[in-house]
Amino acid sequence: MNVNFDKLEIRNYKPLGEVVFEYLRNAILAGELKPGERLMEVTIADQLGVSRTPVREAIRKLEKESFVIMIPRKGAYVADLTKKDIMEVLEIRKELEGFAAYLAAERMTLSEKEALGKVVEHFNESLLSMDKKSMIESDNEFHSLIFEGTKNQRLINIIYDLHDQFQRFRLIYFNEFNNFKEIQASHNRIFDAIIRQDGAVARQESESHVESIKTLVNKWIAE
Repeated sequence: MNVNFDKLEIRNYKPLGEVVFEYLRNAILAGELKPGERLMEVTIADQLGVSRTPVREAIRKLEKESFVIMIPRKGAYVADLTKKDIMEVLEIRKELEGFAAYLAAERMTLSEKEALGKVVEHFNESLLSMDKKSMIESDNEFHSLIFEGTKNQRLINIIYDLHDQFQRFRLIYFNEFNNFKEIQASHNRIFDAIIRQDGAVARQESESHVESIKTLVNKWIAE
């Protein structure tokens, strides 16, 4: 394990195992802990300044939520996304993002549209400097703002429940592919449709955006 963790800031209102779990989960979602990387209880406990017990509890919970796999006589490893995982994520994204864009085009306020425009600009700037970390953050924020703009709390809750899977795929995608200009163009078209309050086009562009990603990923998997 090559990651050096900072000491945990202990808070009284959460069990220590839960604090360690959130810390490790966030490290996986941020790409600091990569698929296939081994999680060493002793090393993690020493770096975080805690005992092995909360680390063990955290790893068990990570396993239950499919972030970690346990290999007999070898230990815990960060789980990779399988072909089935990836395609299921994309199938869900296509439906949810298309519907969300349709609603957002009708319901987003002027200030929300302005915020979305700033995120589009930030992605464009990050592309010029090829700052992948910043592009990932902008891509996440772009879609999050659209989801929030739907004003449909049940839809938002469903999406947040799936956020971790979306984010893990996003990390893999930005590290494996380089079609950033196509992503930029799709974002711009979705944004333009939302600005015009054209829900049908916003939905179509969002679905096409995910469909193009599916095509690219299918080709990658086949190779």
